[in-house]
Amino acid sequence: MLALQSGLRRMLASRPLAHQVCSSFTSGHKQEGTFYEFCTYYLKPANVEEFLYNFKKNVHLRTAHSELVGYWSVGFGGRINTVFHIWKYDNFAHRAAVYKTLAKDEEWQERFLIPNLPLIDKQESEITYLVPWCKIGIPPKEGVYELATFLMKPGGPALWGDAFERAVNAHAHQGYVKLIGVFHAEYGLLNRVHVLWWSENADARAAGRRRAHEDPRVVSAVRESVNYLDAQQNMFLIPWSFSPLK
Repeated sequence: MLALQSGLRRMLASRPLAHQVCSSFTSGHKQEGTFYEFCTYYLKPANVEEFLYNFKKNVHLRTAHSELVGYWSVGFGGRINTVFHIWKYDNFAHRAAVYKTLAKDEEWQERFLIPNLPLIDKQESEITYLVPWCKIGIPPKEGVYELATFLMKPGGPALWGDAFERAVNAHAHQGYVKLIGVFHAEYGLLNRVHVLWWSENADARAAGRRRAHEDPRVVSAVRESVNYLDAQQNMFLIPWSFSPLK
C-alpha cells in the first residue's frame, strides 16, 4: 500500500502543468485589495422621489468617506422603485472604517439616514471584484446602462472563466456596446458575474444587440459560454444626475 501511494504521488507530481485547470479570472490575481460593493435598495413606491431628492442634496456627506462609482434607478428588467449603486473600497478595513465614521457623523445621520430609513422596504449588499482582464471603462457621454447578471454553473472561474471572457470581449471588441466593467461576486450568490454596459439610449442598445446576434464571431463565442450558464437577468439602468457614471 505504501509503495502504491508513493507511486501515485510521483505520477501526479510529474504531470505537465498544461494539464492543470486554470483561468484568467484567477491566474495571477488574488481576491483581495480593492473591491466594489453592489447595493440595491427597494423603495416604497410613494417615496422614491423623496428618497432620491434627499440623497442628491446630501450626497457630498457620503462621498467624503468613500468613492461612489455610479447611482441608478431600475428602468425595466427588475423590480421597479429600485435604486442600484456601486461603491469602491480599498479593502475591508477601509469599508469598516467608513461605516464606523458614518455611525458617528451626526450630520449624515440627521439629514439623511434617519429620515430616509422609513422609505426603504429592503436592502441588499454584494461584494464583487473587478476581473483582472477588465478595467473600469469611461462612457464617451451621458447615456443609459445595462447590468447583465450571469449565474454560472458551480465550479468557479477555473471552469467557465475563459469562455466567459471570450463571450464578453466578442461583444465589446466589435463596438456593439460599450463595456464599463466585469465584476465577479465574492460575497453574495457565488458563481455570479455582472457585466455593466453603456449605450447612448435604449434604441441604440437594441440595435447593437440585433447586430451582435447576427455576427458569427459573437454567436460562436456566446454558444461556448452558455454551456456553463444556469441563468441570466438583464436590468436597464437610468443614471441620476449625481452619479459619476452618467
